[in-house]
Amino acid sequence: MFELRRLRLLHELALRGTIAEVAASLSYSPSTVSQQLALLEREAGVALLEPDGRRVRLTSQGRMLAQHAARALELDESARAELTGTPGWEPVRLSAMPTAAETIVPAALTLLAERAPELRVEVAELPPEESLFELWARRFDLVIAEQYPGHTRELRDGVEHDLLGEDPIRIVLPRTEHPVPLHELRDRSWVMEPQGTAARQWAVQQCRAAGFEPDVRFEATDLTAHVRLVASGHAVGMLPDLIWGDEPSPLTTAELPGSPVREVFTAVRTGSRRSDGIRAVRAALSDALASHRTAAE
Repeated sequence: MFELRRLRLLHELALRGTIAEVAASLSYSPSTVSQQLALLEREAGVALLEPDGRRVRLTSQGRMLAQHAARALELDESARAELTGTPGWEPVRLSAMPTAAETIVPAALTLLAERAPELRVEVAELPPEESLFELWARRFDLVIAEQYPGHTRELRDGVEHDLLGEDPIRIVLPRTEHPVPLHELRDRSWVMEPQGTAARQWAVQQCRAAGFEPDVRFEATDLTAHVRLVASGHAVGMLPDLIWGDEPSPLTTAELPGSPVREVFTAVRTGSRRSDGIRAVRAALSDALASHRTAAE
């Protein structure tokens, strides 16, 4: 019989690629990970790893067992979810994109303090790209992420997405300026998120559709930096309404062509979606976002 914790190490190695990254993710030493994988090889009776320069890689049998390990972990998680009788039985590890972490998560935690005070929720703020990978790798139980029109997030086996709501995206300009259409901003300096992010790809496409290539002079992951650069007159940008929380925007806003919205969604592993704790957290997030939208309107 295979030891489930060792199977998880093999699964993590298949996802992350190196023993060092597996060790860092699970707070083990690399020597401990190597030792446990060697024991798993002994249990399997076949070679699971082979040298690859100064590293190791999975053999064909190692890759096959890693696929079985993923299914075993999913079954274990599903069984635990069904055995859980009350909210709070297991902590819920939540990862949220920054705009959600700063607005709807605090409101949801307030709701949960009334509905399920025994439920422990652990929160981390991470970009959607990183959060969704770590959900798949079992670092988190629930993720709040977004996707822009025409930029659907990658779908992974064993992970399900559920729409929480929609978040309008608008042009932002210094407070002293009047709203103008997008095509009139062709000669302005722009602030956008870093290259490679869905938000950056989408924003650039909006400018190209309006007939110009944006002069992206400033890059920042933190949207607060976007707000400050625009407020000080150094740039213009595009921001989602959720960044303002329940407060009015301190900047001038203008509509984008077609009044686009981004979809805010939760992601959860299929095996744990029936967990009472996860369902309670998701319901609170949904109610918090709905309250935000009502207040904004």
